[in-house]
Amino acid sequence: MIKMILQIISGFLLLLITFILLYVNLAPQFGARSKGERLERICNSPNYREGKFQNLIPTPMAGENTSMLKNGLKFIKSSSDRTPSSPIETIPFEMNGFLKSSEGIAFSWFGHSSLILNMNGKIILTDPVFSEKASPFSFMGLKRFDYTNQFSAKDLPPVDLLIISHDHYDHLDYKTIIQLHKKVDKFYVPLGVAAHLIRWGVPESKITEFDWWDENSKIPGLRIVFTPARHFSGRKGFDKDYTLWGSWVLKSEKHSVYYNGDSGYGQHFKLIGEKFGPFDLTFMECGQYNEGWPYIHMMPEQSVQAHIDLKGKIMMPIHWGKFNLSLHSWTEPIERAKKEAEKLSVELILPKPGEIIELANLIQNEDSKDKSEEIVLLK
Repeated sequence: MIKMILQIISGFLLLLITFILLYVNLAPQFGARSKGERLERICNSPNYREGKFQNLIPTPMAGENTSMLKNGLKFIKSSSDRTPSSPIETIPFEMNGFLKSSEGIAFSWFGHSSLILNMNGKIILTDPVFSEKASPFSFMGLKRFDYTNQFSAKDLPPVDLLIISHDHYDHLDYKTIIQLHKKVDKFYVPLGVAAHLIRWGVPESKITEFDWWDENSKIPGLRIVFTPARHFSGRKGFDKDYTLWGSWVLKSEKHSVYYNGDSGYGQHFKLIGEKFGPFDLTFMECGQYNEGWPYIHMMPEQSVQAHIDLKGKIMMPIHWGKFNLSLHSWTEPIERAKKEAEKLSVELILPKPGEIIELANLIQNEDSKDKSEEIVLLK
């Protein structure tokens, strides 16, 4: 009898595993693997060894005094301050006003790491995620925070360039790409990520893949460089580090912008600052950190230091304010970043989602008043 029960349980588990594997490999939101010339380029990358991409320095997934399992168990315990108690005040994105800002740099933030920039009339979109959940499943996953005005792909103008930092679900969203790709002229992505987009219907001719330090100046008036980060990648659970991750340098004739993506603190920030700094504006990861994974995400104080390493002038914290992906309170990242920025005399801006910010106005007012008075913290 016991033997029969064990056989039934084993058979059920085998069927369940088979179903999961089939679902993960057949459902489009999980993406695809590179083939042919794209796979060959991956294998020839100096950053690809032993079948995976590698960070510049050793990067454990968990800290010394914890494990991913122990840290995962902590997420079971709910905390009321990890999500806002009321909808976050946002500003409807005003497309026409944004498009008129063709001189210098203007930008708007849609929460987390999704930004739209107007650099001398060229429209650039970063890691757009407009779905309700940062998850491969519509029926499970952490829901985005309530906003007084939610944003969607239809709010956006035609996009000259969409850049992706890596293929995690809170940075590369299947549904958003499906909704957006017809209004995007070019996609710049890390090595290995093109296969996801191609599976989702993006024409291969629109996509350019980058290794670290690769640059492309095919967009008139812009110099674009893909730079290192200290992180990891993967969408299926068993495809860790099959695709590359990184950050982006965007330079026009007069201005320079750094977009962080996700990264733990490391020497790469100084390397990037020495090669491409100073930066007028840095968009720095500042949220979803955890003591259990100190090498793949930065604490807010490290984000401020990284901005200094980059030779940044004005810093805007991103990777917060939209999803509850860690254990800290939802406002803690900015409280800590503001404190450290004041201590180290770093100019910090904290716009509301949807607000259009022009760099020229920030520079003009730099000596007249404190930035924290100009731009209001989320409520």
